[in-house]
Amino acid sequence: MSSTDELREVQVEIRGTDHAAQHGHQMNIEDRDPAAMNDHVKVFFQDVFAEPGGSHSIDGVWRTSFKAFVNTKYWCYRIITAILGVPTAVLCGIYFACLSFDYIWCIMPCLRAYIIELQCLGKIFGLCVRTFFDPFFESVGKVFGGIKVSTQKG
Repeated sequence: MSSTDELREVQVEIRGTDHAAQHGHQMNIEDRDPAAMNDHVKVFFQDVFAEPGGSHSIDGVWRTSFKAFVNTKYWCYRIITAILGVPTAVLCGIYFACLSFDYIWCIMPCLRAYIIELQCLGKIFGLCVRTFFDPFFESVGKVFGGIKVSTQKG
């Protein structure tokens, strides 16, 4: 390796509290996808272009195509994120804040009220069953409980 090709080790210290780390408010500059939620968008040259045996282009064309693909993808992504990354992060922050607000202040209270109402209706339903259906089915059971079935071989 030449001196320009050396890999340099960079240490990054990220400051924050344990509370911030536990609640996902601490950034890891090295591993930007720790949950591997975007593995499906990893696209390499070999995933897009493949020449089977017997159908090879000129080696220089293949190498140039590889370099063009990799560099174009790299720089387009960098430019797009430089222009739209922060506004998109702001919009996503607003969206998830609204989603959290809606869930915490609207949906959960409604669900809790619904569960309370269902418990009340469940008690009324149980009372109706015990009042009307239990005596009816007990009477039907007594009527048919006296029937005896016997079989004879013959």
